[in-house]
Amino acid sequence: MIDNRFNGEEYTKEIRTRKYLPDGQELDAEKTVIIEHQMDLFVNEELAGRLVCVPEYLSEFVIGRLITEGFITDMADVNKLYICEEASRARVFLNREIELIDSDRPEPTCCTGNRIYLKPSVTKTDKLPAHTWKADDVFRLCEHFAQDTELHRKTSGTHSCYLMYKGEIVFSASDIGRHNALDKAVGYAVINQLDRNACMLYTTGRVPIDMVEKAIMARIPVLVSKAVPTDKAIDLAKEYGITLIFSAWPDSFEICAE
Repeated sequence: MIDNRFNGEEYTKEIRTRKYLPDGQELDAEKTVIIEHQMDLFVNEELAGRLVCVPEYLSEFVIGRLITEGFITDMADVNKLYICEEASRARVFLNREIELIDSDRPEPTCCTGNRIYLKPSVTKTDKLPAHTWKADDVFRLCEHFAQDTELHRKTSGTHSCYLMYKGEIVFSASDIGRHNALDKAVGYAVINQLDRNACMLYTTGRVPIDMVEKAIMARIPVLVSKAVPTDKAIDLAKEYGITLIFSAWPDSFEICAE
């Protein structure tokens, strides 16, 4: 059962700024900035991570994070998810015992203050099953991205992730970090019990190896980005059967040649 009682709506605030122009003018101005929110994640009463995020879609965020870190494989592993009134703590109780090992490290390549304190001792997974994808679906995702999200329009300070299921865009999330936004999209798919082999993810961020690792753990076979991957990300995607599409814009996209 999921209990997500946080109903906060204010994720931004206005600040006064001083704008400087090339011709020497100085102007009074205002800027909308994101309010960073911190949430501690407990798994079976042990502190597993400290997450810095935009405080919306928190249930999706927590479930997605547990999937992509290898704590769970689907909702059947979750007995209870509780997020406190202030959304400063999320507690997850699993239906099974898992061995956790120390992992006091910042999240790799992340643009937030996310830290991982515990992780499952075993997180290996199999190669993904065969899948199909359509170029038209990729272009639809690109066109949806071009319309932008409200939070990004207001702040220019977020990454977004879009989830497509059987050719339809069913969910989108914006967050300070691209990892968080992807986790929220994954969490939506898991909570709603979508066939993840029929899903595609579109991220607005670059794709180093840890972003491909998240797609692998989520068992979502197509990862699309407007940016570019690293060589290690390409190698890992090939090894696990992930279709990695990049430089994806409304007029073109690329995929590695065989």
